[in-house]
Amino acid sequence: MIKSVLQRINMIGAVLVGIIFSATVVTGAETAGGAMPADQMSVYKAIGLGVAAAIAISATVIGAAYAVGRIGSAALGAAAEKPELLTRSLLFVALAEGLAVLGFAIAMMLIQKI
Repeated sequence: MIKSVLQRINMIGAVLVGIIFSATVVTGAETAGGAMPADQMSVYKAIGLGVAAAIAISATVIGAAYAVGRIGSAALGAAAEKPELLTRSLLFVALAEGLAVLGFAIAMMLIQKI
C-alpha cells in the first residue's frame, strides 16, 4: 500500500518536473519577431544541456543499479547451486554496469556542448 503511494508521488513529481522543463524550452524557442538576445538564448541552451546531461547520467545510473542488483542476486543464487556458472553470470553483471558507463559518456558529450 505504502509502496504504491510512493510510486504515485514519484510519478507525479516526474511529470511536474517534465512540465516545468518543457515550459522552459518552449519559452526559449520564440519566433523571429520576438527573438531574444543571443546571450539569453545561450543561457537557455546551457540550462537545457545541463538538465539533459543530469537526466542522462541519473537515469542510466539508476537503471544500472537496478539491473546489477537483480542480476547480481540471481547470479549468486545460481552460483550457490552450480559454482561453474559464476564466471558466466558475472558477464551479465558487467553488461549491466556498461549501461552506466554509456550514460556517463553521453552526459560528457552533452556537457562539452555548453
